[in-house]
Amino acid sequence: MIDIESILTLDENSNIEFLLSLRKRWADVVYPALVSEYKESGEKLTNVTDAEKLLKTMDLYPWFSHMERGQQKLMWKSAGDAIVSRRKLLLDQIYDLPSSPLGELVINEGIELPGWYTDYDIHLQPGSFYSDDLSAYVYEFGARIVMLRDNDGFKFHTLFAKTALPEIEGSTRVVDIGCGFGKSTRPLVAKYPEAEIIGVDLAAPGLRLAHAGAEAEGVAIKYINADGRYTGLESGSCDVVTGTMVLHEMPSAAMVETIQEAARLLKPGGQLHFLEFKETGEPFRDATIYGHAERNNEPFFRDLFATNLIQAAHEAGLTDAHWTPFDERAKGLSPEGWGAREEWHFPWAVLSAKKAEA
Repeated sequence: MIDIESILTLDENSNIEFLLSLRKRWADVVYPALVSEYKESGEKLTNVTDAEKLLKTMDLYPWFSHMERGQQKLMWKSAGDAIVSRRKLLLDQIYDLPSSPLGELVINEGIELPGWYTDYDIHLQPGSFYSDDLSAYVYEFGARIVMLRDNDGFKFHTLFAKTALPEIEGSTRVVDIGCGFGKSTRPLVAKYPEAEIIGVDLAAPGLRLAHAGAEAEGVAIKYINADGRYTGLESGSCDVVTGTMVLHEMPSAAMVETIQEAARLLKPGGQLHFLEFKETGEPFRDATIYGHAERNNEPFFRDLFATNLIQAAHEAGLTDAHWTPFDERAKGLSPEGWGAREEWHFPWAVLSAKKAEA
């Protein structure tokens, strides 16, 4: 497949490099300065509510806040302009597929998208991820910048697969809930070369791009257009059920239903592993996470942190449910914690659980 960045004009490339630099400096210059202002205030915060109130009174906060939201809007404008101007070329890639594909694409034309999914332009992306076949291209392009180019070649998700997912001899089926445009699904093929790999997502545009990308790479993946709470797959048919960055985009009840569905799908001895975010326990740091969610149109972060997903996993019949920090820089799963870092970063963590042996 043609990588959009390989055909950008000089002006378009320059614009993207500016946005990437802006996001990096927001994280490694402006945020540390904000932390210094907080430390110099002498305040001793004990909870996130007080930290949020303090944060909004700080001199640097308007710069920190508007710089993040502004660059996010600019990013989608730049990505959208680059994609839409090449509409025919890019649509041809996802519709002109081999007559005998290695994998399978199952689109549910009558799927009913839940209101909590359609009510917001998540991440501020105009039209969100599901509204147009090009929206998946726009999101995929924007995600490169959001991840500071650290997920090029699926590096981040490959690290998750290598360090957080179990080695299972003779595994037969692995399911990725909320697979998007396939960034989290394709690394599963290398991890489990003998298994049937299935990606599930609400957004048909993302699945079309994911399927085309998998076919171009010569890997067999089945993509299904379905709600992760009701996949339609057989009970007890999966060795591993996983998902990355999907639970925090649902209200609490939907998160619990997704965990219940994952538990239903697992075989005895199967495992669940969801890469998500976790509160750090540092009030000021966590307040900046809530602020990020609000500026980025991600309304369910508070639900994620308020929902006891360990309890939900146990109530769904799973055992040994626990959270483990995840360091995306190089180490991956990091039981000893996130470690000291000066720049703003997501507090990645993995929710894991097992289904008891029969």
